[in-house]
Amino acid sequence: MDWSKTKTIFIVVFAILNLFLYSLYVSQYKEAQNMQVFGEMSINESLKMDNIKVEELPDYPKELSYVSADTASFSKSELASFKGQKFSIPDGSVLYATMEKPFNIKNSKGDYQFQKLLDEYIPFGEEYHLWQVVEENQFAIFFQEVDEYPIFFNNNGMIIVFWDEKGNIQKYEQQRLTDFEHFNKKKDILSPEDVINILYSRDYLPKDSTVTNMSLGYSSLITLTKTQVFAPTWTLRVELKDGGYEEHFVNAIEGKIVDFQTEEREQGDS
Repeated sequence: MDWSKTKTIFIVVFAILNLFLYSLYVSQYKEAQNMQVFGEMSINESLKMDNIKVEELPDYPKELSYVSADTASFSKSELASFKGQKFSIPDGSVLYATMEKPFNIKNSKGDYQFQKLLDEYIPFGEEYHLWQVVEENQFAIFFQEVDEYPIFFNNNGMIIVFWDEKGNIQKYEQQRLTDFEHFNKKKDILSPEDVINILYSRDYLPKDSTVTNMSLGYSSLITLTKTQVFAPTWTLRVELKDGGYEEHFVNAIEGKIVDFQTEEREQGDS
């Protein structure tokens, strides 16, 4: 056997193989780039084809940081100045209040007077913001805020207010977070367009729907015994064809869709 010729053949074959692999890599790379550009160019066209409308997008900060906080305990001294109600603090961190004097949830004009309730009756009420009114079940939910951004559906930073059929507030339950700290460097925030693209690509935006509102807040990222860490989070309100609506939450840094029902089930199982 002529090893010299064999050696030459191997060299030529490997050279050809390397050229083939390189050309294949270049071809796939260009294809991926073209698909990416196509995807970016076609998202608006895709939304239009599915008759998905997006109302005016909000201004937003380009960067935000993660935030940590501790569960607060209520003391009797903090509650001493709030009259006309009875307080109970079974474990120190959950405040149960029962109204002794009538306070109607609506004023003479029929408008909700939640701000007066927060200012005059609820401890640290200035830290909370109305999230939802459930009229048929006669209660309202308030979320605690950090830097004017609400903390979404965190049991340790919520107020739930209940009233009777006449509109008189009967009781409320309150929990509070304290000692907020920003840590690590600020991170780039996904744009509203990026978030809409994420939800659309994962079939969270039905045909004939309208994104009516987008805003930023925080959601739980890590929960320890007392300390919790929160991540910047986008929330979207989507009006459906039948007049109903859906709310979606997306981690504004990682792009992960946040499912609060799943989180509650996981916490309940732990």
